[in-house]
Amino acid sequence: MSAVWPVSRAAVRRRRLQTIVIGVVVALSTTMIVVALGLLAASSGPFDQAYNRQSGAHLAASYDRTKVTDSQLTEASTSAEAVAGPFATATVELGSGERPGQPDSLVTVGRADAGGPVDRLNVWKGRWADKPGEIVLNRNPVESSNGPGAMTLDSKLVIADGGPTLTVVGFAYSVSMSADAWVVPEQMTALHPTASQMLYRFADAATNEQITAGQTAVTTGLPSGALLGTQSYLALKALATGEPNTFVPFLMVFGWLGLAVAALIVVNVVSGAVVAGFRHIGVLKALGFTPTQVMTVYLAMVSIPAIVGCALGVVAGNLLAESLLTRAFENYGAGGVGVPLWVDVAAMVGVPVLVALSALVPALRARSLSAAQAISAGSAPRAGRGLRAQRWLSGTRLPRSVSLGLGLPFARPARSALTLAAVVLGVTSVTLAVGLGTSLTDYQTAASRVGAVDLTMFAGTGPQPPSEDGPPVAKLSDPEDEALLRSTPGAQYVTASGDLPMRLAGTSQDLRVSFYRGDFEHLGYRLLEGQWFDGPGQVVVSERFLRQRALAVGDTITLNSQGKSVQVRIVGKALYNSGDEVLSNWATLQLVAPGTRAQLYEVQLQPGTDIDTYVKAVQAGDPGLEQTPGQDAGTFVTVVLVTVILLTLMLGTVAALGVFNTVVLNTRERRRDLGMLKSIGMTPAQVTLMVVTSMAALGAIGGLLGIPLGVVAHRLVVPAMANGAQVEIPDFMLDVYPPQLLALLVLAGIVIAGLGALLPARSAARATIAEVLHNE
Repeated sequence: MSAVWPVSRAAVRRRRLQTIVIGVVVALSTTMIVVALGLLAASSGPFDQAYNRQSGAHLAASYDRTKVTDSQLTEASTSAEAVAGPFATATVELGSGERPGQPDSLVTVGRADAGGPVDRLNVWKGRWADKPGEIVLNRNPVESSNGPGAMTLDSKLVIADGGPTLTVVGFAYSVSMSADAWVVPEQMTALHPTASQMLYRFADAATNEQITAGQTAVTTGLPSGALLGTQSYLALKALATGEPNTFVPFLMVFGWLGLAVAALIVVNVVSGAVVAGFRHIGVLKALGFTPTQVMTVYLAMVSIPAIVGCALGVVAGNLLAESLLTRAFENYGAGGVGVPLWVDVAAMVGVPVLVALSALVPALRARSLSAAQAISAGSAPRAGRGLRAQRWLSGTRLPRSVSLGLGLPFARPARSALTLAAVVLGVTSVTLAVGLGTSLTDYQTAASRVGAVDLTMFAGTGPQPPSEDGPPVAKLSDPEDEALLRSTPGAQYVTASGDLPMRLAGTSQDLRVSFYRGDFEHLGYRLLEGQWFDGPGQVVVSERFLRQRALAVGDTITLNSQGKSVQVRIVGKALYNSGDEVLSNWATLQLVAPGTRAQLYEVQLQPGTDIDTYVKAVQAGDPGLEQTPGQDAGTFVTVVLVTVILLTLMLGTVAALGVFNTVVLNTRERRRDLGMLKSIGMTPAQVTLMVVTSMAALGAIGGLLGIPLGVVAHRLVVPAMANGAQVEIPDFMLDVYPPQLLALLVLAGIVIAGLGALLPARSAARATIAEVLHNE
């Protein structure tokens, strides 16, 4: 086999263009496959490992201390595999001595030590509190910094309303996110606890149904209304894995499309090399190369660039996947998360094998030829191929160059079929990309309500600084400002709103609750399920909010703020992105913080109203009302669209290179025919038109075949991405292919084929008759 290697290297050097194309396509496809498989395989691994290592709670529950005793909680928890608690819990408000940038409140738990059977805490700095007056804060060691306002050891926390001053003695981390801070149990008396926390681990906790069954078992027999709220570890897992899982469907589809196009190009390159190299094959066999050695030469010719491209793709894929995974799981101490080894091994073995298998059939043809047959055979198509189609086309009224071009694909049907398949995949990728971009743009526009509100006015509050210019302060009361906005000429709808930071009982997660008053139904929100709130104690949330907390429309939750608790019922699900925002009405706000004034007024103007004129009229009545920017669609869609465009251009270019390779082979085989046509009067422009037409016909057919495949891929990929991102895309956002767009997508196949054929067609047209026919 020593002679095979130099001959294979020489073949690689002779076909540099095809070598580069194969290497680049394989590298890009491998990168996408490695990232997708790596994210899929490792998306939940770091979370599960960290959770099991720290015996994280499968369920954290908060109970009303006025309705249930500690002994009752302990007796009811015997069905759980492991239990920690009950721990006294209080949401403490921080006083004026707190540093800027720190939270206004802390969910604080009285706990004697950091160990225990459930939710073992990692005290990574300082020590655990061992006496009253000391506090340990929940901080992730990966995210912590020493920037301005950051708490350090020996920092003082002042509790509001005359509460004690606590000294920070340590920083710990809870994978269960069970609290913001911990103190010794004796300290809780001064903090006036209102709830008791129980932490459970169950024997079976892989699904929401099993978690629900475990919750039912540990709450059976407890007084009605004792349970304030719960937090499932599956909700934390969904929050951690949401970002990487969003990319998996998208990258998988484009990765497999890229590999499929690469395989088609490999088959085309090798089959063309075999046909064009009949004499070379015969010479090799005459020199003593065995049939297997000849086959190995052709397999090595494509395997060399495939292996190099695969290696580069594996490296790039690991770098990209590690970046995504590390960012997603840094909250769980999983710095430097990488792709599992089996993914790299599978890619390094599987991709080159796939490329080699693609080249096997044409390489077997080279193996089967005898030396005499190979040397004596010509490279042009066998006589009679495509004659029936050519005769029929010649009887049409089409220009002769067009009819000849339409008949060319029939001379090499197998090669034309491979080229057609490459064009089909190219059109499929373009169709998928257009649909994906349209669906995501429609979703992001609807979710962020871009264009739904013409004008947003902010009402500043608080005393005006006497000695320096400060932000404007509203001069009128809340009802007076709303009346001013409604009475100013040009106003059509006015909605007032106010935000309040709140906590979901049973968790330490902050929520932003937005309370609306006025013409709320005209703000551009889309209701997906249930109904809008029409009374106090009702809220509407997003799909992401429900998934991250394992809730559903109809459930009741308890919200805490400013030392008060209110039970609210989830009555609907709306289309917006945030998982930490809750929508409610003004009547619910009066249950928590009566007397709060609106902070924002969102206005829709009558058609033709000048915004600047309206703003000046409003500010003449109250100079403290300030115009603020409206909703922004964000950068997510831009990033996705740029990625889609780049991947689509890559696959479209690859498909065009497949056409390019076919046309090069065809024109080289038909040099004599082209010379004869030019000798009887065909102009270079007509030669170019004939060659481009031969591929444009395949492009049109490829467009018709590729569009349905792209639509099907879009219907599969978009819901899968939405599921990974924990959002819901309505069905109407999947219907993004109007007839006029489908007509344009058919042209995509023609454009891909035409651009791929143009350069070799012009090269063939420029060849002189003497140059072509000098050997005849």
